[in-house]
Amino acid sequence: MGLGRWITLAALSVCLAGHAAAQDGPRMEQVPSRAPGEGEGPYRKLVIRGATVIRGNGAPPVGPVDIVVEGNRIASLLPAGAPGVPLKPDRNPKDADREIDATGMWVFPGMVDTHGHNGDVEKAPNASYGYKLWLAHGVTSVRGVSFYWGDVGQTMRDRANSANGRIVAPRLFPYVVLGDWPNGSVDTPNRARAFAAWAAKQGFDGIKFFNADQPEVTRAAIAEARRLKLGTVAHLSQTGVAQFNARDAGAAGLGSITHFYGHFESLLKDRRLQTLRPDYNYLDEQDRFGDFANLVDQIVEPGGPEWQAYLREQLDRGVIFNPTMNIYSASRDLMRARNADWHERYTLPSLKTYFAAGREKHGSYWFDWTTAREVQWRRFYDPYMRLMNDYKNMGGLVTVGSDPGYIYQPWGFAYVGELEMLQEAGFSPLEVLQSATWNGAVEIYRPKGVTPPMGEIAVGKLADLVIAPENPLQNLKTLYGTGFERLTADGKVQRVGGVKYTIKDGVVYDAKRLLDDVAAMVERQKQKGAAGAH
Repeated sequence: MGLGRWITLAALSVCLAGHAAAQDGPRMEQVPSRAPGEGEGPYRKLVIRGATVIRGNGAPPVGPVDIVVEGNRIASLLPAGAPGVPLKPDRNPKDADREIDATGMWVFPGMVDTHGHNGDVEKAPNASYGYKLWLAHGVTSVRGVSFYWGDVGQTMRDRANSANGRIVAPRLFPYVVLGDWPNGSVDTPNRARAFAAWAAKQGFDGIKFFNADQPEVTRAAIAEARRLKLGTVAHLSQTGVAQFNARDAGAAGLGSITHFYGHFESLLKDRRLQTLRPDYNYLDEQDRFGDFANLVDQIVEPGGPEWQAYLREQLDRGVIFNPTMNIYSASRDLMRARNADWHERYTLPSLKTYFAAGREKHGSYWFDWTTAREVQWRRFYDPYMRLMNDYKNMGGLVTVGSDPGYIYQPWGFAYVGELEMLQEAGFSPLEVLQSATWNGAVEIYRPKGVTPPMGEIAVGKLADLVIAPENPLQNLKTLYGTGFERLTADGKVQRVGGVKYTIKDGVVYDAKRLLDDVAAMVERQKQKGAAGAH
């Protein structure tokens, strides 16, 4: 094993602790079968009445509309009247098995999380915890990068069970990390091509890279993956970015760049490598995360000629940006992230323990997180966000990934946080929802060479839908499962919002019930911990 790969795997070992636990200690519990009452349908015919529809393709809202779903597909979109006047009575169709009155509500496509993880026993013993949180927040499809590290069998069982409606989970698109197979090192181009062939045979949708191998190995794996119609996404880690940055990855044919890594190393001013403190140590995560923000002072002028040229190169190559801005948001305001109002009811004690400062857990780098570090991270977010917004304005695809389960970001809640940060970056709310729906579907299906079957409300598309009582275009915060506090006309505080129903493959899930299920998991673990303390 080369030193570069060893360093990256050593760093990854802290974030993949659940894999070790699964091999040597407690194992992940099997996701339970969908019980009676956990989701209803699919129906022969389901009609959602009187909704305002946000299609997901960038079109403005339209309504009132009746949405007719047959099985797991959208069969028709029918006008229900005119805005501001009573709805037409006695509307067709009249033979529905179920009707949902969505008058005054908003319906948009099920959202796509293109950077998901699940299957770590140290955080959540059962993956249904994350699956239900995703669904409760309107996420109906997740690209796992990866799920169940090292456990192909469990990954594929969950995917099949989700596709068949046997478990309560989003639609799952598993990627595998280059080298995570039982056949030894991937250290030559031929081995890289063999790995891609193995991944395709196992049924993976794509490959994730950490650019720790020799560049020629990574290039060979990307090329073979493209030939086999597998997706490719890279976390361009600092250990390999000197030889293979985001510009190199785009030239090699990479499909997506996730996080911020690799972008700013492609935009350095008057240097080829980031300038680091003499005592910097990548395996010390406070160095790794704390010092990265110093790049803000080492890059070319945001918006300048070199900046624009870089974005144009990536656009011409069709590279997709998957920024995952929210997963690092605690770096700019640790207290806010640590005390978010959903932690008490919806964050498992085991997950809280994982989040707390520690030298062996990935993303728990709060040994001495100072005001100076937070200020530097706030400065870093300016070019980080501008890069994403400029790329979107140029015509590049930007998608929504939450990277949940780290850095005070539980599933579902982290996804809505990412939507908010895209708006902060300059995306209009309509552009945010397009990134979360259609763009995410394109990111998953483009490598396959087919038009996405979801991500848009249109006849023939999969019935993946979100029904929300509040307008997300007016306030994205209303999508949080904990809702949003608003003062009423008579001076009372009212909590509103949250998703009402999430529909996946024509199956209707009550989002509040999903959240209650999660709260019960949290309470059971609290009681178990209290009992064990006596």
